[in-house]
Amino acid sequence: MTAEEKLKNLVLAPYILKATALIGIIRGVGGNQFRHAMATMAILLDYKFFDDYVLLKASVIHDLFEDVPTTNEMDIRIIDGQADDVVRLVREVTRPEEMDKADYLRRILDHGSRYAKILKCADRISNLTDLHTDTQTDQKIIDYLDQTEKYVLPMAEQVNEDMFRELSDLIKSRRRFLKIIEKCLPAENENNKT
Repeated sequence: MTAEEKLKNLVLAPYILKATALIGIIRGVGGNQFRHAMATMAILLDYKFFDDYVLLKASVIHDLFEDVPTTNEMDIRIIDGQADDVVRLVREVTRPEEMDKADYLRRILDHGSRYAKILKCADRISNLTDLHTDTQTDQKIIDYLDQTEKYVLPMAEQVNEDMFRELSDLIKSRRRFLKIIEKCLPAENENNKT
């Protein structure tokens, strides 16, 4: 079956409609969470996950329960025959409010399903692509890159060599950019570190 034939069988519209609730959730880097969800799905398509329908559907709503806690889970569960699996995957990558981010990522790394790790890698690729020094402090970027190296990079190593390579390249390029900024703007950069 060709990629085109596989994608013809994918019905995403009901999930996209649910994801529109993310339009009102603004991202610190600009745009909104709906666009981020679409970017995460596009990354998975770029990696040729054409027939992983549960993964693609979950990518569209992967931040929904976290960012819109009033979401009615049952409305999603009745969408189609894969909806229970989609919700299960979204729940697996949803960080509980009381859980520390490092513990959450460690849980996925140590106990997450293959799909949860792939989805988290695509999510992090999107987030790293959107990481900018004009919207985040240098220290926050450094911490995010460290966290990615410690938890998400090993996930990628387990599930997809190409995602591992892309995440590694993104980490290197962001660190290199921070060094360039530091050399160009030493006084301003000192103020930005807090």
